[in-house]
Amino acid sequence: MVPSVKGLATIYDKDILIYCVSQLIAKMNEGATPSPYIRIVAKDLLVFVNRSLGGKDYDALVEALERLDGTRIRTNIKTGGEETFEGFGLIDSFKLRRSEKTGRILEIAVKLSDWVFRSIAAKEVLTLHRDYFRLRKPIERRVYEIARKHCGKQDSWKISLDALQLKCGSRAPLKGFRHDVRQLAKGDHLPDYQVSVDEDDFVTFRNRNAVKALSWQLGSDFPQLDAETYHDARVVAPGYDVYYLEREWQRWWCESGKPVLYDPDKAFISFCKSRHERSPHP
Repeated sequence: MVPSVKGLATIYDKDILIYCVSQLIAKMNEGATPSPYIRIVAKDLLVFVNRSLGGKDYDALVEALERLDGTRIRTNIKTGGEETFEGFGLIDSFKLRRSEKTGRILEIAVKLSDWVFRSIAAKEVLTLHRDYFRLRKPIERRVYEIARKHCGKQDSWKISLDALQLKCGSRAPLKGFRHDVRQLAKGDHLPDYQVSVDEDDFVTFRNRNAVKALSWQLGSDFPQLDAETYHDARVVAPGYDVYYLEREWQRWWCESGKPVLYDPDKAFISFCKSRHERSPHP
């Protein structure tokens, strides 16, 4: 008997769950009756999650399945119109079929936990961009998952840095977490969303599709604001994300028929001031 690998499931182990979810949803979309039992071709799984096909990668699948099988969660959660308080595993069981010649895994059979299965059957799971599997740092994956859940298809979503750290479950000092998020914003490689961090430690996620659509509406002739204007905007609209206000102003300009802006910087400051006076507590 081979001893089990100890430890809790990692964010990379979740790739197996994501693949199971994608396979089940695909079958549901084809009209099939959903089932918690999933059969997986190991090679297809590795390709899907952007892994190599070496022997160690197949071995890593076994370790990941053992961690998923051994990780228990206790919580009260609403899924499929029900609220329950329970303890459960991420998967109920798994079975492997290996090649006698090479020892590599050929097929994996997984039974999803009731909680995971109910979430899928009730369509309470989020789809993820394929480039999610190209994110190599755990913090990048977790930040993307949070953005996908809270920003979704909205134009943008804003959260304080310390609240984001809490949602990420990061135990790093705030200074280190801030550095990681700023590096993520600087690299600008998060799928679906652009990330920015302002001087007041607020993080804003902007939907890339919305940014592209607005850029097309604006055209190449829209004037660029002076760098000092953003400082003045923070003075007249304290507490606001001035870049979010800029996008609101640009959208208003498009919807107003693109009137001539004789002094764009002054016009933007006036817009910010008016926005703050209408709603002084963002």
